Amino acid sequence: MTKVSQASDNDFPLVDRRARSGTLLRILLLALVLVAAAVAFVYFKDSLENEVVLGILGVLAMLGIFFLVSSAIGFIEVMPQSQSDGMARQFLSSHPDGTLITDPKGRLVYANATYCQMTGATKATEIQSLEALLSRDRESTEALYRLINALREGKDGYEEFRLLKPLSETTSQSGPHWYRLKARLLKDASGNDLHVFQIADITTEREDQERFFRELQNAIDYLDHAPAGFFSAGKRGEIVYLNATLSQWLGIDLAQFSPGSLTVSDIVAGEGMALIESVQPHAGTNRTEMLDLDMRRVNGQSMPARLVHQVTATRDGAPGESRTIVLMRSKGKETAESASAMRFTRFFNNTPMAIASLDGDGRILRTNAPFLKLFSGVVGRDDIDNGVVLDAVLLDNDKPKLLQAIDAAKDRQGDIAPFDSRHPTDETRHFRFYVHAVIDQDDEAPEEVAIVYAIEVTEQKALETQMAQTQKMNAVGTLAGGIAHDFNNVLTAILLSSDHLLLQARPADASFADLMEIKRNANRAAVLVRQLLAFSRKQTMRPAVLNLTDVIGDLRMLVDRLISGTNVKLEVDYGRDLWPVKTDLSQFEQVLINLCVNARDAMPTGGKIKIITRNMSVDDVVALGRSDIPAEDLVMIEVADTGTGIPPEIMDKIFEPFFTTKEVGKGTGLGLSMVYGIVKQSGGYIYPDSEVGRGTAFRIFLPRHIIEVVAPLEGEAAQAAADAAAKALVKEETQDLTGNSAVVLLVEDEEAVRRGGKRMLETRGYTVHEAGSGTEALEVLEELEGKVDIVVSDVVMPEMDGPSLLRELRKTYPDMKFIFVSGYAEDAFAKNLPADAKFGFLPKPFSLKQLAVAVREMLDSEN
Repeated sequence: MTKVSQASDNDFPLVDRRARSGTLLRILLLALVLVAAAVAFVYFKDSLENEVVLGILGVLAMLGIFFLVSSAIGFIEVMPQSQSDGMARQFLSSHPDGTLITDPKGRLVYANATYCQMTGATKATEIQSLEALLSRDRESTEALYRLINALREGKDGYEEFRLLKPLSETTSQSGPHWYRLKARLLKDASGNDLHVFQIADITTEREDQERFFRELQNAIDYLDHAPAGFFSAGKRGEIVYLNATLSQWLGIDLAQFSPGSLTVSDIVAGEGMALIESVQPHAGTNRTEMLDLDMRRVNGQSMPARLVHQVTATRDGAPGESRTIVLMRSKGKETAESASAMRFTRFFNNTPMAIASLDGDGRILRTNAPFLKLFSGVVGRDDIDNGVVLDAVLLDNDKPKLLQAIDAAKDRQGDIAPFDSRHPTDETRHFRFYVHAVIDQDDEAPEEVAIVYAIEVTEQKALETQMAQTQKMNAVGTLAGGIAHDFNNVLTAILLSSDHLLLQARPADASFADLMEIKRNANRAAVLVRQLLAFSRKQTMRPAVLNLTDVIGDLRMLVDRLISGTNVKLEVDYGRDLWPVKTDLSQFEQVLINLCVNARDAMPTGGKIKIITRNMSVDDVVALGRSDIPAEDLVMIEVADTGTGIPPEIMDKIFEPFFTTKEVGKGTGLGLSMVYGIVKQSGGYIYPDSEVGRGTAFRIFLPRHIIEVVAPLEGEAAQAAADAAAKALVKEETQDLTGNSAVVLLVEDEEAVRRGGKRMLETRGYTVHEAGSGTEALEVLEELEGKVDIVVSDVVMPEMDGPSLLRELRKTYPDMKFIFVSGYAEDAFAKNLPADAKFGFLPKPFSLKQLAVAVREMLDSEN
């Protein structure tokens, strides 16, 4: 242990004073030698002949004088430093914490008086290091070890530990003591590291803390087992504390509860939250209200309770923390009158209708919780206390309806017509108000003249709008289908006549080019008719099971060509393991092409088209919240762009035929109507979503198709199927379209079509008989005694239509070949026929070759 001398103020200094005195003595001796050299130079310069010696003595003399002057100056300046050192030692000596300074090897450098007093040292030889003092206790040894390691890493720190005995046996208070030990680094005058330890006795502080915690625990225990429930909540409604009484009432396990794991809405049932949220204090104040409502137990049951609810508000007016006392309404402890009043309040606040009572001027006298919830942000509890008029929740255009209803209530009329209005701050929400007159005013509310019931009918309005739109689209579809049917008859006559003339003309004839132009334009018109039929959902569909990933992949190159030359990019996001769907391949390709072309045209300055496919499970479909989509697995196809968007005022018109926003000559207005019809005919749904200036997205939902697993053909069955396919291929390549004197009965009410069809079939060698209706066809068959090989009949005819003709014909001629010719889809009329009815089908408009092929194939069929 380093030996240090005791200072006069009973502390132990940083440096030994004898060592410091020796240093000063050596400095003074050096100064005297230099001064002596100077004196010798002055007195003996004349007697010294050696110039070198004289030079040396002269230099020493000058250094001596300089050193003395410097020492004098240094002496004057060192005196304040010595005084400051004394003040520092005085401060450390009188510091209430014991202070010990050691070098990095643990050798003692300094100990103040407090440290000596705490450890019982009365002289330097009795001072012990911290290692020696704390070695008797494992906890304190580990604490000191951690601090020393931290100092070696250049970090300060502190530790607290408990000793069974005080550091000094002379301490007046015996028994266990608590100490706080701090450690930090200190640089001495030479820049070397020193370790400074400060130790303080914190036994009294710890006892005060333990006493405080005991008192707090007692208070919590009293609060936990009080006969009333209590909970406190934070600014966002998170429950930070609830007592044991309330947790027992609600069935909450306190062992599982943690602050913030529950919110007030979790323990309040029905519309009670509207009452709680209505307690809004002014900025910087608090507000207390008594509320009767139902609380929700963990098992879902309700518990009637009365709440004393206090809310504080921050300086900016935002709701702050809340404190709430909960009183359970026990049965049998109240008078019948008070119990009835509480029961009424409970029912009043839990009814699904918003209710308000009014005086003759329309001021709100009282409301229930659903009313406060329904019109939150418009009318609050303060507004009601201040006599707000009910028209505050109405739009200006609807306020006269309220005044009229209140006048009727004043007159005590029994039947007051309800009226609708929209939310004053959200016009997408619709409400219906029912006003009833108060016939018998009581003494408690003599000014009450009317009771108003309000319910939100936003969903009902949406369904009504959707139904009206559906009915309009159906009506337009019926009209479009009728127009398309008539057009098909005209186009069929044109195509047949042009084919007849082309058979007689030669390519070198002057009229040949005109005939080809007629046929080409007739085919263009046929495309428009097919689009109309697609919208009316009466076109011919050839559904097949499709993998949309493959379909979109095949179409991607075509879409890239359509957008080439523009600053538009195509991006495809394929869904994983996409479910199959069943729809017409060519028609669905037309849907995607139309949507992509529209998207391209909506981005004249460039942008991005994104096609997204996803599987939509039942849960995903339900989450969409659309009442018109059944809860089943669907496949979604989305085509989105970053274009100009669709204005809201025309959104409900975009699927109508001939509606277009493009310039004249740049669109027929049938593209989206065709898309709509194809999707609907495929059993799907399509919804547009657009924002002006940001883009549009069309989302198509198609039903998932469940593929039935069929066992593969084996042996003779597989060979027979292969032979049949080979025969069909050979037959198609070598098909004979001549009539071979077969007899055809052509039934068509449109004379031009009938005449053209008869002439075309006769050119192919058929014998053709005509009929203008189903009734006439039966008469012709009777005249011919049934000697007819095939009947080709229109579907829509006067007197007797095609399906009725087929049913009557089958009674007498069950094996008669039959072909329907129609501008409508096959399934549009096939549903009116028996399930086992066998017939062919030829869609209008058709050419001569298509008619000849249909007749020849039906004649060659085995059925």
